[in-house]
Amino acid sequence: MALRWHPMRPKDVRQCAEIIASHPVIGPRYGAAIADLRAAWLRLLGCEATRTAVYEETEADRVRIVGMGFGVFVNDEFMRELKTPPMFWFGPELVKRTLGGISPVLSDEEVRRANTSGGLNLLVWESFSHLKPANQSALYRLMVGVFLEVYRGFLLKEMITSQMESVERLHWAVDAGALCWDPTRASYIKSLEESPEEYVRKPHLVGLTPELEANRRGSWVGALFEYHTPRFGFRPAEQHLLLAALRADTGTDQELAKDLSVSLPTIKKTWLSVYDRISECEPKLIPGWGQPGSEASKRGKEKRRRLLAYLRDHPEELRPRERPTSFKGSAR
Repeated sequence: MALRWHPMRPKDVRQCAEIIASHPVIGPRYGAAIADLRAAWLRLLGCEATRTAVYEETEADRVRIVGMGFGVFVNDEFMRELKTPPMFWFGPELVKRTLGGISPVLSDEEVRRANTSGGLNLLVWESFSHLKPANQSALYRLMVGVFLEVYRGFLLKEMITSQMESVERLHWAVDAGALCWDPTRASYIKSLEESPEEYVRKPHLVGLTPELEANRRGSWVGALFEYHTPRFGFRPAEQHLLLAALRADTGTDQELAKDLSVSLPTIKKTWLSVYDRISECEPKLIPGWGQPGSEASKRGKEKRRRLLAYLRDHPEELRPRERPTSFKGSAR
């Protein structure tokens, strides 16, 4: 048995929504809105504000979905609503507002603006696994790694995770570094005054802010708030290529072209644009690039390896931002 993941695709949405609908705790929270969950997710899939993951278990020729994550960046007004009594289940509310034309989910332009200045509110709509307890530890480890991979590098000002369906998951989130929201104090707290069973039975919030993380010893979820200003100013097409290359790791240009649904010449042209941009901003990253006869211009695999290694440590380079009116990099 092996576990793997990929961003949610339109063909995954039906099954993911059905898994939520069939859950004995999460499904009933949606009420009548559960019938529209699939439509809401399909409307948001592919937007800059939406980040997703589908986890699969593979064994021989059998593949089945064993978990999912669906997160969105939402506006400040909705975050204030979430934290103001009376508390509510935000999953069905997001469905209703998304399909009702009053969605709190940010537009692509709003995401770029907030990620450039001010910061983003991350709301994990659903994050769920349904493996047997004996097999959950490996999946949880994968989910932690993917969560950081998907969200690190954004300028985040608050994170609220999915509303827990069990005490076990509440303990897991708290152990990872998240805190419980107390609406009577209007603050995050370290320990509950009520039983965990009662806390997860009613609408609740579990989250974290960079200010709270800064005042304590680091946790793995605190890594979300580590942020550095991007240096290269990659264009969206360049970011999409680099993200695909990171996911594929050793993928060929032909495989990348298929994954991105573009031509092979377009892939090659985009790589040239990426390397030109880097050579103007940080020539030491790919020494000798662009110089006639340079080995750096010939060794494609080596320069790509160096670049992808850098981007794994600097995910901010691959996040949407407002592009400055003037930029030192290539104009391609």
